[in-house]
Amino acid sequence: MFNEVKGVIAKGKGLAVEVDSVIVPDPGPGEVLVKIQACGVCHTDLHYREGAISDDFPFFLGHEASGVVEAIGDNVDNVVPGDFVILAWRSPCGTCRSCLRGRPWYCFDSRNAGQNMTLKDGTVLSPALGIGAFAELTLVDAGQAIKVNARADPKVAALLGCGVMAGLGAAINTGGVTRGDSVAVIGCGGVGDAAIAGSQLAGAHTIIAVDIDDRKLEWARGFGATHTINASNKDPIEEIRKVTGGNGVNVSIEAVGNPLTYEQAFYSRDLAGTVVLVGVPSPDMKIELPLLEVFGRGGSLKSSWYGDCLPSRDFPMYIDFYLDGRLDLERFVSEVVSIDDVEESFTKMENGDVLRSVVTL
Repeated sequence: MFNEVKGVIAKGKGLAVEVDSVIVPDPGPGEVLVKIQACGVCHTDLHYREGAISDDFPFFLGHEASGVVEAIGDNVDNVVPGDFVILAWRSPCGTCRSCLRGRPWYCFDSRNAGQNMTLKDGTVLSPALGIGAFAELTLVDAGQAIKVNARADPKVAALLGCGVMAGLGAAINTGGVTRGDSVAVIGCGGVGDAAIAGSQLAGAHTIIAVDIDDRKLEWARGFGATHTINASNKDPIEEIRKVTGGNGVNVSIEAVGNPLTYEQAFYSRDLAGTVVLVGVPSPDMKIELPLLEVFGRGGSLKSSWYGDCLPSRDFPMYIDFYLDGRLDLERFVSEVVSIDDVEESFTKMENGDVLRSVVTL
């Protein structure tokens, strides 16, 4: 059987998104049909609309989502109908060399079921990150449906599916932030603020937020930043060193994806410190650093892919932290909108007017 729902579609590069009829099939073996309750408006969806990820238009947008399992196919044993789930955009295969080495976030054979979804006229859709969740229903691989505590507010739970998890994981999983550390986070959007929240959760004693927007710096304080630096009128490297007794930070997290800010992150770390790149650069960007500085400073230069997370482990844990009052996920939600408002939400996001818009269904 098939289900007809309204979904948000990007039909061409740079064109405004449209709400159109989407045909979602019932689940086959290893698949799960999910009734979406909430979906965050993420920069990645905008990247799809702009053709910055691929040119496989039309795209079925939305991926940062939570909802309730509507139906399951054969051979599904991790969820049952009625379970409240967060959707992950990685479904580790468990058998590739990355999975076997204990690094499932780098899985080479991540599975999804979304290629079976079409427009009403039969046009095959490319679901954003293998999901497509700006709709009442979507079809995913069973491994993408992660059961969490049903007491969680769907609006905030959804955000763990992408941006918030990327930031939390950049600090905790990739950066290894721990008690007593000093941390700098350059770029205080949703991912950067999640890195700040993760650093606080891990016990960092000094958390320095860097941005060029005073409004975002104020938001960063709400997530746990102990110091803020506006890089439009102060040298962030010098200011970070002043805050840390001239030494630099133990962990420097770049959440912009830009050569200039990456260089700032590199030079603002302490001897043997760690740099984490979680901001997504464009394909044409390059960096140039003195090799002697790379050698002489020691430490690690890392990138963080999906916060180096294991969704089946991390999503339930962070939801429990949220329910216990240890992680303020509600602070990330700037506004609640409908699927008809996604294009307007993209504009607000580009202008820096919101931290996260969340579509509810």
